[in-house]
Amino acid sequence: MDDGGDAPLNDEFRGDEPEVAGEESRRLPAPSGSNDGENPSTGIESEPESKPQPVTFDREGIRAGFVTCLPVAIGVGGYGVAFGVLAGQAGLSVAEAGLMSALVVAGASQIVAVELWADPIPIATILLTVFAINLRYSLMGAALQPWFRHLTAKQAYGSLFLMADENWALTMRELKTGSGRGAFLFGTGIAIWLFWVGSTILGVAAGGLVGDPATYGFDFILAAVFVALAVDLWEGPSTILPWAVALATSIVAADQLPGRWYILLGGLAAALVEVIRYDG
Repeated sequence: MDDGGDAPLNDEFRGDEPEVAGEESRRLPAPSGSNDGENPSTGIESEPESKPQPVTFDREGIRAGFVTCLPVAIGVGGYGVAFGVLAGQAGLSVAEAGLMSALVVAGASQIVAVELWADPIPIATILLTVFAINLRYSLMGAALQPWFRHLTAKQAYGSLFLMADENWALTMRELKTGSGRGAFLFGTGIAIWLFWVGSTILGVAAGGLVGDPATYGFDFILAAVFVALAVDLWEGPSTILPWAVALATSIVAADQLPGRWYILLGGLAAALVEVIRYDG
C-alpha cells in the first residue's frame, strides 16, 4: 500500500525534472559566439570592438586637420623658401613663383620645372617630367577611397587639389584610427598651401640675401620632415619589405634613368609587392 502510494509521487517528481533542467539551461552563460559582450571563460564583460565612425565633412574636421598639420607646414615653409630662392635665380618674378606654388602645390615637381627653366622654355620636357613625378598622387589618392567614396565630388577633388606628400601621410594616419573626419585632408591642405605659397614669395623676395639655400640647411628640411612622417607610418616588420623594394628600385632608377622617374617607379614597385603578398 505504501509503495503503491509513493509511486505516483515519484513519477510526478521525475516528470518535473526536465522542466527544472530547462530552467537551468536558460540560465547558462552565453556561448562564445554571442553578442552580449560577456567572456564565457571568465564571466567578465569584454569591451566591444571599436567601429569606424561615419564619414563627415565639416568644420571640426577641417580645424583638426589644420591644427595637426601646423608643425609639418612650418617645415614645408622652410622648403618653400628654398624653392623661392631657386625660382628667383631662374628669373621668375615674385608673382610668377607665387602663382606657380598656388596652382601646382607640389614642391618636387616645381623644383624640377625651375631647374629645367630656360629661354626658350622647354614646355614639352617640363610637362612630361612633372607628369611623371606627380603620377604618384594617383596611388596616394586611391588609398583614401574609404573616405572619398562617402564625399561629394566637390569635397573629394577639392581635398585632392591641396594634397601633398606630407599631409597625405598625416591623413593616412588619421584614416587608420577609424576616424570619420572626411575633411581632415582639406584642413591639412589649407595649412600646407598657406605656408607653401607664403614661403615661396618670401624666398623670391629675399633671394638676394639668402644666396645658396644649402648654406642654411634648407635643402635638408624636406628630408627631415619625411623621416618624421615615416616613423608615424611604421607598422612593424611587415613594413620592411615594401620599403626595401621601393628604396632599391629608386636607387637603380635614379642611376639608370634621367629626371625624377625613380620617385614613381619606387612607389609602383612597393605597391606591386603588396599586391602580390596579399592577393597571391
